[in-house]
Amino acid sequence: MSQKVSRIGVLTSGGDSPGMNAAIRAVVRTGIYHKLEVCGIMRGYNGMVEDEIIEMNSRSVANIIQRGGTILKTARSKDFFEQPGRFKAYENLKKRGINGLVIIGGDGSFRGAQQFSNEFDIPCIGLPGTIDKDIAGTDFTIGFDTAVNTAVEAIDKIRDTADAHDRLFIVEVMGRDAGYIALHSGIACGAENILIPETKTNINELIRTLTEKEKRKKLVNLIVVAEGDEFGGATEVSKVIKERLPNADIRVCILGHIQRGGSPTCLDRLIASRMGYHAVESLISGRYNVMVGIVNNKMNYIPLDDAVKQKQKINNEWLRIVKILAS
Repeated sequence: MSQKVSRIGVLTSGGDSPGMNAAIRAVVRTGIYHKLEVCGIMRGYNGMVEDEIIEMNSRSVANIIQRGGTILKTARSKDFFEQPGRFKAYENLKKRGINGLVIIGGDGSFRGAQQFSNEFDIPCIGLPGTIDKDIAGTDFTIGFDTAVNTAVEAIDKIRDTADAHDRLFIVEVMGRDAGYIALHSGIACGAENILIPETKTNINELIRTLTEKEKRKKLVNLIVVAEGDEFGGATEVSKVIKERLPNADIRVCILGHIQRGGSPTCLDRLIASRMGYHAVESLISGRYNVMVGIVNNKMNYIPLDDAVKQKQKINNEWLRIVKILAS
C-alpha cells in the first residue's frame, strides 16, 4: 500500500448515529483542502457492491453539520460478507480510481473494513460512529452524547409524571450489547436501579430494595433497563416485579429509536469534525488501516484488527457509584 492516496471514498455503515454528517463534512472538506478528490458511497458497503458512488464537493456537505442521520444513508450488506461481493466492491472502487476509504460506523463496520483492507490494496480508516460507546480505543464515539442526552431529557419528563402518581416507571433504553446509555442516563436522572448487559441481574435483590423503599414510603421509583439486559427488557422486568409486588403501580416506557435521531450535541459535532479531519490526515501521511479515536482529549490511533478484537469495558467504579447514589 505504498501508493499515494489521491481519491478517497467515505461511507456510513451500520446503525446511524447523530454526528455522522459532521464527520462526512469534515472528511470531504479536509480532502478537498489537500487537493484530493472525494466520493460519497451510498448505503454503506451495499453501495460499494452496487456501485452507488457519487462525486462530492464542498457544496455537497453544506448545511448538514446540524442534521441527525446520514446524508449518505446506511444499510447492512449481505453480499459484502462474502468474498465475491467484496471483490465486486473492490472492482467498483478501482474502476473509479478510489484508493483510500473512510468508514464511519461501529464494530460490525470495522470488521468489514478489516477484512476488506486485508484482502485488497485499498487502505481504510475507521471512525467510531455508534450510540452504544462500546468500541475500545476511544473515550467517545460519534452519537453517544446526543443519544444519552435524548434519553436523559425523556427520563426527566417521565420522572415528573411518576412523581405525580406515585408510580414505579421502568424505562428501556437502547443497548443490545452495551449498557453505557442506561448507565449514564440512569445516574444522571437519579434512577434507583440500572440494569445492563455487562452485569448479572439479581432480581431478588431488586425486589428487596423496592420492598425496603416501599416501607420507607418512597413510592416514586425509576428503573432504567438496557434492551440487552440478560434478564430481559423493560416488559419482562415489569412482569416479574408485578408478580412479586402486586400492589405496585407500574408503568413501562420504551424510548426506542428517538435515541438515534435529532440534532447532534456540540460534543458530537466537535469529535466528529476532529475525527474526520484526522482520518484524511492519516491517509495522506501513510497511517493506514487504523481507527481514529480520542483518549484524554488527544487523538489515538489503533489498528483496525485491535479495534475489532477489543471491547470497551465498564469501569467497576461506575457500578459502585450507582449503588451508593441510589440508596
